[in-house]
Amino acid sequence: MLPELPPLPALTRAEGEVIDAYLAVVDLVGRINPARAEHTYGGLRAAQALVSRATELRDALVLMHQRGETEVHAVTLARALRVLDGERRAARVTVPPPAVGEDAPPTAG
Repeated sequence: MLPELPPLPALTRAEGEVIDAYLAVVDLVGRINPARAEHTYGGLRAAQALVSRATELRDALVLMHQRGETEVHAVTLARALRVLDGERRAARVTVPPPAVGEDAPPTAG
């Protein structure tokens, strides 16, 4: 049985669209990430889809601004991202730590 997820915080429709579009962009960038990719075709398809998803994100932000939603309620939106597994999804965008036995890059200093 799956654990019960915490409830999604109350969001305006535009905020919900921003969260959905943002996570779609994050998922695609994670698929493109050359440090985590296995094949070029998946990255190519994700890069092609990125344009339309980024446009959706822009349009959602424009809608918020036009409706007078000029403030970003970061705490509330971060809570929504956590409920929607945003931390795990965003982690795919980063460079993974060196594999066991792999030489770590030199550090500055």
